[in-house]
Formats: sequence, structure tokens, C-alpha cells
Amino acid sequence: MQTLSFLTAAADPANVFGAAIAAFLGLTCIPIVLGLGRAFGIYTIVSECETQVYTLFGKVLGTIDEAGLNSAVKQFGPKALLIPFFGKRYHVSTALRQHYLRSQMVNSEEGTPMGVGIWYEMQVNEPVDYLFVNSNPDGSLQANVASSTISTLSNLEMEKMLEDRHSLSRTVRRTVSPLSEKWGYRLGSVYIRKVAFTDAQMVHNITEKVVKRLVQVTSAMKQDGENRVGLIQSETANKVSQKMAEAASKRPEVVGDTLNEIAKADAEILDAVIEVMETENLLESDAELDVLPEGTQILVQLGERQRPPSLGPRSKATS
Repeated sequence: MQTLSFLTAAADPANVFGAAIAAFLGLTCIPIVLGLGRAFGIYTIVSECETQVYTLFGKVLGTIDEAGLNSAVKQFGPKALLIPFFGKRYHVSTALRQHYLRSQMVNSEEGTPMGVGIWYEMQVNEPVDYLFVNSNPDGSLQANVASSTISTLSNLEMEKMLEDRHSLSRTVRRTVSPLSEKWGYRLGSVYIRKVAFTDAQMVHNITEKVVKRLVQVTSAMKQDGENRVGLIQSETANKVSQKMAEAASKRPEVVGDTLNEIAKADAEILDAVIEVMETENLLESDAELDVLPEGTQILVQLGERQRPPSLGPRSKATS
């Protein structure tokens, strides 16, 4: 019965119409009320890395930098209610920002035009000074960094400009920091990221010199390697020839000792060995031999075939 009565009440058109009006008023009136409260400074929402600066009658009333829900009335008293009519609220970002200045023209000590790229970080640490000391603090800081870079790097040696960028970056930062603090900035890291030649012909000439130098160094390394290889080969050949000479000089001694041992053992064996050695030497010499039967008495003409005709026949010998 209770459930049935509840469904009946809910189905009543009057109740449904009343609930719709209440929802409509809630959805429309609540944002209006919150907007009016925010407009009159009853409350404000401060984002992360943000500071709100309040002015009244042309004077700075104060700042709120605590992130979250805050109340200007609580911070500055009832006079904060006059800010929407006679004052102003400024939103200042205190997040870390980065900038990169490209192609800042400088001249080296040799008169070479060069382009320098410089990167730096900055953060607003004094919102009031940032708003009212300088009308264009961002542009002034960029101009200050650019002028400090040019004055620091101009008329330096090209080698130092290309190699000592860390120390030069610290010099630029020390030069810029005092002025940036007056404008409400805190300067972070400053770094010279790029130093480049702007004259295309000069770049071509430098590239050509570098290529020639590389070719020269490569040729010198190749020649040095060939010299080392030749030296190693000559030393090796020298050692090999020494060892071969030592071996050749040792051979007669070894052969002589062996023949002496054979002679002591048996003289006939020594005669046979010597005869065999003489025969081998004779065969290796490729000499022509005329073999005559033992005890034969004939006329022999030796070497007639090798004798030139102009000399006539050789004398004949009887064997």
C-alpha cells in the first residue's frame, strides 16, 4: 500500500511540474549566484603557477598566489568589494618559460660574420614589478639578452667562440640578470646553442680545406702503414736469411762429421757413399758423357758436334 501511494504521488502532474521548476532554477540560479560572487570578489580561484594582482584607485592592493579557492574579502577586507568598480584584477603566470633567439649577428676578431642562437629560461618572481615597472618586459628581456650576447661574443677569436660556449653562456647570464630582476623576472639557464657561419662562400672554403686536410691525413696514415709493413717484411727477410745462412754453414760440418763416422766404421762404405755423391752431382749438372768400353782401342772424336765449323776438326785421341 505504501509503494502504491508513492507511485501515485509521483505520477501527480503537479509534483512533476514542481520538480522540473526546482531543477531549472537550480541549474540557472546557482551559476548566476556563483558568477556574481566571483565578480564582486567574494571568492576567486587561483590556478597553479599563477598570481593574481589586485589594484584599487590606481594603487596595488595586494596579491594572491596560493593555488585553490581564495577570498579577496578575506585577504584585503571589505574594501575588496570596491575592486570590481574602482579597481582591476590581473592574472600573471609564474610558470617557467623558454625562449630561443635565432641568428644574432656578431663578428669575430678576424672580421668573420657569424650567426649565434641563444636559448634562455625565465620566470616571473615579482608580479607587481612585472606589471608596472616595464610596459613590455618580455620584449625588453629579449632585447637585453640579444644585446648582451652580441657585446659578449663580438671581437672574440673564432676558435674561442666555437669552443668556449659554456663560459660565454655564463658571462651572458651574469650580464642580463641584474636588469631582469628589476623587471620582475628571474633568469634561469642561458646557453649559446648554435654558432654558424652566415657567408656561403666562406662555408664552402672551410669545407674544402677540411676535405683537403682529411685527404692529407688519410694519405699520411696510409703511407705510414705501408712503411711499417715494408719495415716488418725487411726485418723478417733479414732474420730468415740469417737463419738460412746459419743452416747452410752448419751443413758441411754435419756432413763431415757423418763421413768421418762412416770412415771409422768401414772405409768401403765411405768409398761407396762418395762415389754415389759424385754420381748425383754429375747427373744434376746435365753434362754430356762419352762412355767407352774398358780395354777398347778406337779413335774417338770428342765434342765434335759442339765445336764451331770455323775452328776445324779437333785433335783425335786414342783411348
